[in-house]
Amino acid sequence: MKRIRGLFCKEKRNHYLLVEEATRALSSTDDSDVDMLSGGGSPSENEEENGGAGGMSHRRMAKNALAVSHPVVHFDGSIPEPIERRMSRQSQRSYGLDFNSKDGGKKYYDDFHTIDWVRDRTRDRLRHKRLEKDKFLSWRGWSKKFWDAGSGWLIVFLVGVSSGLVAGVVDVAAEWMSDLKEGWCPAAGYYNREACCWLSNDTLVDVESQHCGLWRVWSQVAGISASSYVFDFFIYVLLAVVFAGLAGLFVSTLAPYAAGSGIPEVKTILSGFIIRGYLGAWTLLVKSVGMVLAVGAGLSLGKEGPLVHVACCCGNLFTRIFPKYYTNEAKKREVLSAAAAAGVSVAFGAPVGGVLFSLEEVSYYFPHKVMWRAFFAALTAAFTLQLMNPYFSGHLVLFYANYDHQWHLFEFVPFMLLGVFGGLYGALFIKLNIHWTKLRRKKFSRFPLALIEVLVVALLTGLISFPNIYTRINASEVIRTLFSQCGPEDNNKLCDYNLTSVDPSELYHDTKANSGVTSAVWLLLAAMVAKAILTVFTFGMKVPAGLFIPSMFVGACMGRVVGIGMEQLAYTARESAFFELFCSPKETCVTPGLYAMIGAAATLGGVTRMTVSLVVIMFELTGGLTYIVPIMVAVMISKWVGDALGKDGIYDAHIHLCGYPFLDSKAEFTHNSLACDVMRPRKNDPPLSTVDLSCCTIGNLEHILSETDYRGFPCVLSRESQLLAGFLTRRDIETVLDQVRRSNEPISEDSRVFFIDSARRVEQQLSDSTGASVNFRGLMDPSPFQIADETPMETVVEMFRKMGLRQVLISHQGRLLGIITKKDILRHIAEVEHQDPRQIRFH
Repeated sequence: MKRIRGLFCKEKRNHYLLVEEATRALSSTDDSDVDMLSGGGSPSENEEENGGAGGMSHRRMAKNALAVSHPVVHFDGSIPEPIERRMSRQSQRSYGLDFNSKDGGKKYYDDFHTIDWVRDRTRDRLRHKRLEKDKFLSWRGWSKKFWDAGSGWLIVFLVGVSSGLVAGVVDVAAEWMSDLKEGWCPAAGYYNREACCWLSNDTLVDVESQHCGLWRVWSQVAGISASSYVFDFFIYVLLAVVFAGLAGLFVSTLAPYAAGSGIPEVKTILSGFIIRGYLGAWTLLVKSVGMVLAVGAGLSLGKEGPLVHVACCCGNLFTRIFPKYYTNEAKKREVLSAAAAAGVSVAFGAPVGGVLFSLEEVSYYFPHKVMWRAFFAALTAAFTLQLMNPYFSGHLVLFYANYDHQWHLFEFVPFMLLGVFGGLYGALFIKLNIHWTKLRRKKFSRFPLALIEVLVVALLTGLISFPNIYTRINASEVIRTLFSQCGPEDNNKLCDYNLTSVDPSELYHDTKANSGVTSAVWLLLAAMVAKAILTVFTFGMKVPAGLFIPSMFVGACMGRVVGIGMEQLAYTARESAFFELFCSPKETCVTPGLYAMIGAAATLGGVTRMTVSLVVIMFELTGGLTYIVPIMVAVMISKWVGDALGKDGIYDAHIHLCGYPFLDSKAEFTHNSLACDVMRPRKNDPPLSTVDLSCCTIGNLEHILSETDYRGFPCVLSRESQLLAGFLTRRDIETVLDQVRRSNEPISEDSRVFFIDSARRVEQQLSDSTGASVNFRGLMDPSPFQIADETPMETVVEMFRKMGLRQVLISHQGRLLGIITKKDILRHIAEVEHQDPRQIRFH
């Protein structure tokens, strides 16, 4: 035992002597002999590494001894970096800079530019590796790993709760302001009409019941009996213009990004585009207040689409608490995808539909873990909204419908016709709205003309809406009435039937319609036309404006009219063999409310081109799971008809109109073109700007930045060979040059620049440099994506879609020929589809 202990002590003394000798050797070495190139050896050392005859030098042996030395463990359990690396880094600081571009901050990307998905995902993988390594070293490393794993669930929980709270407040406030145009509740001024009637033990069961015990219209509040209709008309229009003007004023002057639906921009942001300020706190505040004012003004719009934007704003704000999301744009989009699902969940009370909406319609990168977190965010948001109970009905959804009878096979014919109507309406609406939006951008897109447009449209909307009861009140209430089936307690015109039976079980079973139903049909048709025309001019104004509710309103009106027609047909021909085959004499054969539901789904599908998510949203929205098959039929036919007349939905059309660089993952590219046909430079174009590594200096980098505005530059070994060596981004070059200017090192414009990784230890010729040389370790990407010039463009487009590339380099047998950016891809697609390629304005 003593012999073993003696041998161990002797070995330990020899090791310490070797370390001490190595330290003296390094300290006695002149600083000029220490290589600045990120840990690289001196020229003599590199000769030895490349097989020189001199063998290993004393300094090399000393460095190897330090490399294998035992690390010193601090009290906190952390291990410092090796002595060799630390001394090399200190020597580099005395001669140049050693910048690692992979540690870029939160503002690595410029505004209105596309992120680099590959770079951000690589950074996140490296971060995960560091956490996995550190968790075995100390309790602090383990706690960091635990916090990192749980932070993803915590942030989507916060997003869901905040989205539910905002949606509940907006729902209550918007409904109160909408009723405020018509009257006032003196007993409790903060109550809307329905809550006021509940306070007086009266019940509003339909949209035509305008009065109850405590509710007062404005003519009654003012004590005007003569010309009360004119006075109520005037107050209605006046408040509508005031509310709309305030919404337009707030948006135009405080937060222009709060205008519109927000879904086209959210969809573009999730695809990797940077729009700074679009998801900010100020936008969130103005959007929420503007929604209340715009809906309260009675404009032909909805708040459901803007709630998706609001939820994404909440998600973006909460990422500031978690650095792994705030400093990584790709990771941030995982949170935004979950936030979009939460937005739809609170907009319609449809958590599953919200997840599918995020997957189908808005998200660009949707891995499995994001789906679970989106589901959790949608669940949390729906649960929060349920606790708030903004509809005072006990139901999470607004349009809850429960039908007593099944549909019949012969009804597939009118269901299919409603699908055709939805596709035709959607295609026509998109064309008209895009045409008007183009005209708006040219003529009156700036303040105060934009505000004047809002005031004029609000005035026209008020004048047209008040005479018709179905356009006067909130569109959501009308849709809820159209979806419902008539019962003994209903006394509105839609339920004015000739009732001859006193048996409640036989009431409203295919009975003859009276004049009230006929009058209601004409009012519904007038309301449908008015709403369709007004929505064309309203969507896109400088107010928060959604499209879901107006589209559903148009379809519900048409569906209810068709349903009433089918009901009367079944009543008139009730004794025919055809209807006797399907309908029982004592059961309802046709339910008009079901037709309204299917018509609403068809028109919304024709406008947005949504399919699976729309079907799920509709049966969650109404609770009508039994009627999912007719809804699926109508939605599919609507999409087929709409795609036949125009391939883009309303959101994609606005994305293309704005020129955003959105590469649709669902579109197909089947043209026979090659990479060399699309790459730049082309004929008559200036040569490609490159960085020549054989003679690169600080002055060369400054010159290429000042003379060009490109976002990246390929690196070649020499201009003569044009052999591709790597790729540099403009932001990285600007960052390191700024660091060079702020340093105290003797570096001039003639100082040589190298881009050598410390692990490669490549020999460089330093004799031609007139000043101190600088090495930017890790700045250059040594393995950029490159393809051959004969690669089919179909393959190139798929690479950009699946991998989220910003650019790809084109080479022939290793020689650089050109470059293809995402903007080039989009312009090429526009050219082959006979569109204007100049509409793609951003990178």
